[in-house]
Amino acid sequence: MPEIGETLREARMRRRIDMTEVESATKIRGKYLRALENEEWDLLPGPTFVKTFLRTYAEYLGLDARLLVEEYRQRYERPSTQDLTPFTASRASRARGRVRRRRAAALGPLAVIGVCVAVLLGSLWALGRWGNDETEAPPPTAVEEPEPTATPSEGSSEERPSETERRPRRVRLQLVATAPVYVCLIDARGRQVIDEETLTADTPRRTYVSRSFRTNFGNNNVSMRVNGRTYRVEPSPEAIGYELLPGRRPRRLADDRRPDCSS
Repeated sequence: MPEIGETLREARMRRRIDMTEVESATKIRGKYLRALENEEWDLLPGPTFVKTFLRTYAEYLGLDARLLVEEYRQRYERPSTQDLTPFTASRASRARGRVRRRRAAALGPLAVIGVCVAVLLGSLWALGRWGNDETEAPPPTAVEEPEPTATPSEGSSEERPSETERRPRRVRLQLVATAPVYVCLIDARGRQVIDEETLTADTPRRTYVSRSFRTNFGNNNVSMRVNGRTYRVEPSPEAIGYELLPGRRPRRLADDRRPDCSS
């Protein structure tokens, strides 16, 4: 029978197929394809890969892949360890296995009792440690955070307060104008808290409290202080609106959802 590599090479040459075309079609790297044709088995990752690559390459060339793989097994694959193990050694191994199983069966009840005792002791230790942690943990200290922008962020961790923080139920809002800015502010009940007013840098600051707010600003000459955190309004060539909810960053509103205080 012709050599395996020669069979592959002749089939590829008869079909006038370039090696790069084979590589693209089979997803096998070119150096491995050349190793198959040259029967350089040491250049391939291992016998399993040799048989897989050989089967794929042969099927692509229209050859009998099963026949070529079987030819490789008979010529080059070493016998497995099981094939080389004498019959007596196999019987001895089975006998040792039976002895180990008998010992395991005898020790089974003791092992179960030992595991139960270990689990019980571990649980008592864990409960005692958690109890100490809860009684001795110092109160959390407040950390001053830099002023974030009001740019919305999908899935931002700042929108989900940590487990140690309690999400506020209301929004406490202050508007700080740096230059003249048109403001329309609607609270959760739909009341016009600020009705088409123009705030300036000299306007006294007031605190507005509600379950939520919707705003409409004529420009970005203003920042929002929400529950003690300051958010700058995004630069915009036109009016810009936000929705303010407890424990969340201001969310920019679409143009058709901005409140209108003219009615």
